[in-house]
Amino acid sequence: MKTTMQVFVCALLISAAPVWAQVTETEQTPAAVTASQSQTAVTTDTGGDTSETNQAAAKSAFESAMEALAVGGYSNKKKAIDKLLELGDERALPVMVEMADRQTQHIKVDKKGKRLIFVLSDSEGVDAVSGAKLSLQGLSLSKPRVNNSVVSRLKRAVAQIQLGSSKPRVRRAGAKKLVEKADDSFYDILSDSLGKETDGQTQAYLRLALAKLDLGGSDDAKRLAAIKTIESTAAIGLMAEIKKLLEKDKDGNFLVQAGDPVRQAAEAAMINLESRSFWYSRVRDLIFGLSLGSILLLMALGLAISFGLMGVINMAHGEMLMLGAYTAYTVQEFFRSAMPGAFEFYLLAALPVAFVVTAAIGMALERGVIRHLYGRPLDTLLVTWGISLIIIQLVRLSYGAANVTVENPTWLKGGAELLPGQIFPYARLMAIGFAIAIVSLVWYLLSRTSLGLKVRAVQQNRGMAACMGINTTAVDMWTFGLGAGIAGMGGVVLSQILLVGPNLGQSLIIDSFMVVVTGGVGNIAGTIAGAYGLGVLDKFLEPVVGLAMVKVCILVLIILFIQWRPEGMFPPKGRAGET
Repeated sequence: MKTTMQVFVCALLISAAPVWAQVTETEQTPAAVTASQSQTAVTTDTGGDTSETNQAAAKSAFESAMEALAVGGYSNKKKAIDKLLELGDERALPVMVEMADRQTQHIKVDKKGKRLIFVLSDSEGVDAVSGAKLSLQGLSLSKPRVNNSVVSRLKRAVAQIQLGSSKPRVRRAGAKKLVEKADDSFYDILSDSLGKETDGQTQAYLRLALAKLDLGGSDDAKRLAAIKTIESTAAIGLMAEIKKLLEKDKDGNFLVQAGDPVRQAAEAAMINLESRSFWYSRVRDLIFGLSLGSILLLMALGLAISFGLMGVINMAHGEMLMLGAYTAYTVQEFFRSAMPGAFEFYLLAALPVAFVVTAAIGMALERGVIRHLYGRPLDTLLVTWGISLIIIQLVRLSYGAANVTVENPTWLKGGAELLPGQIFPYARLMAIGFAIAIVSLVWYLLSRTSLGLKVRAVQQNRGMAACMGINTTAVDMWTFGLGAGIAGMGGVVLSQILLVGPNLGQSLIIDSFMVVVTGGVGNIAGTIAGAYGLGVLDKFLEPVVGLAMVKVCILVLIILFIQWRPEGMFPPKGRAGET
């Protein structure tokens, strides 16, 4: 049974379905374009018959090798790996990587069909050769059988295929992985690839992989060169390898034999790398703090507007964020079932839908309940807290008590290595950018539009604004809806970072009120400063006092701050301050 919110979301999306369908029908996928180009080339080339014969032979060889990799014995598996390496077909990489890492929970063997299958869920999978989706019902699946010899052959083959790829992105990923996992058996592969490589970043990864292996050798000249390479590239992740040269046993003897120049270079490199690691960690904490501050800002911005305008302590504001996150989940499932070809765009569609849904719910609450309680802050606190419990229970009845998964689009998966060894997830960077965009939009709305002028007039002097002909009840409704809508869009962004569950809003509502009180009630600049200040402070305190004590320390600091500045960082001025 669908809830009202689900029906409303689906109705909005169904109205847009023809447009999306038209886009997906008229737009060719890269695979389709490639197939079309290949077919044209074959039909226009005078040597087309030969080309078709070669392609058919390669296809047959690839399928035979993949079949042997699935059901063959260990000896046949090795021959299949060598054949796949000879073909250089990158379609085999996902299977070979999974089997080489012994991560066989995602890939299974269908012995009857003599094929490998990627498992997507309990009932659905993908054929590893054709890429076609298939049902797993009735199939007898087992784990691929590998031994140490097969795994070793797989790892070398994966490295050679990746480093021999025509795509710089694939070569770069392969070289980066080898920095972590290469052993002495890869030395020849790394050396040969470095001589042929043209991509600068891939070359840097290959040099680091070779440097790591040279550190473990016995040639002091190579060790010195390796230390210099690691230090010059600020490879923080390889500090442990250099540190091994300086470790001593309980009697004070070095565990690794090396000359004095090597140890001196290692000591100097460790001092340099530790200093860089410290500052890189601080930059990482700053960026993660800004990301957390952006989440708090999206939550607190609407609360600051409604709290500052109407004086309403809205304990149900967190549930607007939670409803926005569930709206993103509903939109995701709609796209998955109705428009799978446009799935990558579901997040862009979820943002306006979440705004409309949560703004409508917010305005309905303001008109139906909250407007009768103005001037009674304790009553509004209790009533909105009760409304929050009702919303949570309705969500549990509709979606279940367990968390739901909102999948990241492909363009939000992974992260950017902005500093050596420091990966920043795209989803968190997106949260920072989105918060900046929303703040800019709200600032423009409040300072450059007629609605913003009325909101500011009502906030400063409600009675005088009413005497000037402003419909204060309408302003209250639209402002409350705007705050709820902003929280809903914040929920969509948050769904890309945190797990979505019925209690999502309650975990953030207290932090949001702390932001509003710290920054100054009803002040946008104060809300921005409070959100980012608390976010950055949280991340900087975390490594010092521990995760469990961070909230306690921040709460104590806020209490002390309010004792010093009861009206926050940006207290209201003029008539608003007098009020």
